[in-house]
Amino acid sequence: MTLTERLAGATAHLPAPVAVVDLDAFDANAADLRRRARDVPVRVASKSVRVRSLVGRALDAGFQGVMAFSLAEALWLVQEGVRDVLVGYPTVDRDALARLAADAGARREVTLMVDDVAQLALLDGALRSAGTADLPDVAVCLDVDASLRLEAGPLHVHLGTRRSPLRTPDRAAALARRVEAQPGARLRGLMFYEAQVAGLPDTNPAVRIVKRLSVAELDRRRAEVVEAVRAVVGHGVELVNSGGTGSLETSSAGPAVTEVTAGSGLFVPGLFDGYRSFDPRPAAFFGLDVARVPAPGWATAFGGGYVASGPAGRSRLPRVATPGWSLTGTEGAGEVMTPLRRRRGAPPLGVGDRVWLRHAKAGELMERFDVVHLVRGDEIVESVPTYRGEGRTFG
Repeated sequence: MTLTERLAGATAHLPAPVAVVDLDAFDANAADLRRRARDVPVRVASKSVRVRSLVGRALDAGFQGVMAFSLAEALWLVQEGVRDVLVGYPTVDRDALARLAADAGARREVTLMVDDVAQLALLDGALRSAGTADLPDVAVCLDVDASLRLEAGPLHVHLGTRRSPLRTPDRAAALARRVEAQPGARLRGLMFYEAQVAGLPDTNPAVRIVKRLSVAELDRRRAEVVEAVRAVVGHGVELVNSGGTGSLETSSAGPAVTEVTAGSGLFVPGLFDGYRSFDPRPAAFFGLDVARVPAPGWATAFGGGYVASGPAGRSRLPRVATPGWSLTGTEGAGEVMTPLRRRRGAPPLGVGDRVWLRHAKAGELMERFDVVHLVRGDEIVESVPTYRGEGRTFG
């Protein structure tokens, strides 16, 4: 029985669109991510999951801590019993900052991300308003730019995301000093996310060369930044976070790194098909039902316009998992109807048949569904709410 036949059999009684996660693949992916990190703790990136029970499943499988994508989300997770939540991005959510400042439990478990004194000023305002000097200090992490910059005379090339204004040891140390001087706050650590290594598939030799150069440059600079921060704060840096699903081997081997982060590798969405560092094992799928057959070799499914964030293009469209079928070049994935084209020799699809697809990115799929069905073999073993199904959306 093929994968898509198993999924169709498990969900035959459910209306489409329907979202599923193959637990055998999910669990194997979790084990593989930990293996690739080579005994360095792996923090689960919640934005790439967005299903609380599956975040918990990763933690039960040996992941340590969560990287949340918003402070409001982090506060909710802590309220639900999750510990050690690192907010992966700076926040300007004044309401969430006020709730953090007033909550002793949240202050023990949440670590804020900053890369600018303006963000620190917002935290200062929340702490002053809370007026709770007897509560634990708020832990703070600095987001340090991990992109690669190449210079040759007047030519300057920036390879990677424009993520943080902090890059040099001096600038990181200066902001660390400001954090330590902030009443009610303490510096916990540093984060370096090398998107040009972790987030790019190994599509050609040029990409692989950039990755090698990036790893070498960041290993050197990361160690220098950590040492500079240690010197100004007068104590060790507890947390040095780096990497993502696509870079676990090199990130975990980096000097001073205490943990790595991964999330997309649990689902392995379409954008991760081109990596050479691991074998893709897709775990998350969505099923659509064919509503009409407009011509021989064609089928039109209901729903499916789940396009991923990022630069517009074919790479952001869903991948058709049903063998022999593909999206059309002229229409792609539709808001209400998604046309599909059959390749020569593929079995036909008729009205009422179910076709399976994969999202290009990981957690974004779960924003489209209230419930995800967890499948083992050809049976649903549990149906659980997504963040959306629990009435939670965080941006």
